[in-house]
Amino acid sequence: MSEVLSQNEIDNLLQALSSGELDVDEMSDAEEKQVKNYDFARPAKFSKEHLRTLEFMFEHYGRLLSTNLPAYLSKAVSVEVINSEAVTYSEFSNALSNPVLLGIVDFAPLKGNIIMELASNLAFAVVDRMLGGQGKPLEKERDFTEVELLIIERIINACVNLLIEPFENVVAIEPRLDRIETNSQFAQIISPSEMIAIITLNIKIGDVEGLMNVCLPYLTLEDVMDKINTKFWFSTSNTKEDEGHTEQMRILIEKAPMPVRAILGNSSIQVADFINLQPGDVIRLNKKVDDELDIFVGNIRKFKALPGAYDKKYAMRVTAVIREE
Repeated sequence: MSEVLSQNEIDNLLQALSSGELDVDEMSDAEEKQVKNYDFARPAKFSKEHLRTLEFMFEHYGRLLSTNLPAYLSKAVSVEVINSEAVTYSEFSNALSNPVLLGIVDFAPLKGNIIMELASNLAFAVVDRMLGGQGKPLEKERDFTEVELLIIERIINACVNLLIEPFENVVAIEPRLDRIETNSQFAQIISPSEMIAIITLNIKIGDVEGLMNVCLPYLTLEDVMDKINTKFWFSTSNTKEDEGHTEQMRILIEKAPMPVRAILGNSSIQVADFINLQPGDVIRLNKKVDDELDIFVGNIRKFKALPGAYDKKYAMRVTAVIREE
């Protein structure tokens, strides 16, 4: 049937309705379409695919935190992504308590800023650890002092710099910590009605556990939203990993310090003789002058060598390589 009915078709329909051949209720039920409610106040700018890709990216970020933060804190650090969701900025800001620790990060070359919120108990634990303590949080929360904020700023800067690698498959960013706010009212980076993606990380430093929320506004990611999908992210990630992973591993291994020591020989003497040792005394070793010495790399006997001198310094000339396990 065409969209516009002729007069004959209209007359036939009216006659069928009058005779009972057609039921108005059945016709309306058959032609009714399913309508999905749409909230214009919260448009779906972040799809499930976008959120899932952001989770993958921040799982990578969590691994970087786990391996880099112990260098600052001398404590075991574990990080886990526990949630991702899309909400309005007002919902995020209204859920913040005071005092709060917010790092406002310039996400150049993308426009706008992102926010990194760190739980207060984690922040105080970091301060305690950086000042030589056991890394325990305060029993009662209070405002942060200027000295404490300077210490925390150093750690947040390290966290900000680690964002470069997870995003390199999407866009080459140069994040920079703009400022730290302890009052949520001074962190209105976008309109309250704008949509944001929140990635929640659970961070455990020693025995202290808390959350870090990373707030990513849609306006900031808008230019690269088409690249935030699992297919694109994994394809570029695998390509770069295949090309550069081996070379990176080689460079890192070459820079690893290895203790090397030569054992001149062994000897056994009495405690009384040891106590009475004077400069010039001679201790007889179990090696002759022309015997090869054992060279240890770490705790593994790796080389045979002869002692000597080079450029007015003691030196060893390797004569054999020991290829035993």
